[in-house]
Amino acid sequence: MTNEQSKFGGTPVTTVEELREIVPPPLETAANKVRPALHELDRQWLAASPLCLVATSDAEGNLDVSPKGDPAGSLVRVLDDRTIAVPERPGNRRTDGFLNVLANPHVGLIFVIPGRGDTLRVNGRARLVRDAPYLAELQVRRNVPVLALEVDVEEVFHHCSKAFLRSRAWDPETWGQDEVPRRAVISRTLERRNDSLEELDAYYGPRYAETIYG
Repeated sequence: MTNEQSKFGGTPVTTVEELREIVPPPLETAANKVRPALHELDRQWLAASPLCLVATSDAEGNLDVSPKGDPAGSLVRVLDDRTIAVPERPGNRRTDGFLNVLANPHVGLIFVIPGRGDTLRVNGRARLVRDAPYLAELQVRRNVPVLALEVDVEEVFHHCSKAFLRSRAWDPETWGQDEVPRRAVISRTLERRNDSLEELDAYYGPRYAETIYG
């Protein structure tokens, strides 16, 4: 399906002119806030962020968005005003984003600080790096990362809080953790059908948090 096709009705928007009739051009302050290098305020934000979303695409345009999390101060390393590095930690070994970077280096990252509605966005070109001297400084518990995603910053800017305000994401009264099945049920239904719920509840229980760094 392309942007000119929809089986659900509605009028397709297929040109920039049509789009701008619906969504006017941004205000000058928004249009001109993109910068090519990190400011000291960006460095402070990166140092305080424990969560990042990394968007990548392969050579054919197939997309992936992967969350990265670490204690604040260990999630990302600022190498200079135009370069940052995000360490790799033990995971499911799919390496979807890394495989994409090998085919297409363009990446987009959003850095989140819990409780804050605004975010920091970084766009650039990435590479995979091993044996970097700074990796030892990103140790968490006993885990020293063996791989990092180095990003040459091309665009950096702060994004306003409207999405988080609309979603009320940081308001505990809106949290619906019990409105969907627990992780063990999802895993047994979709992924690990041969395991029992008891086994999966034990796997995803308190012990899971103790093993996330290997």
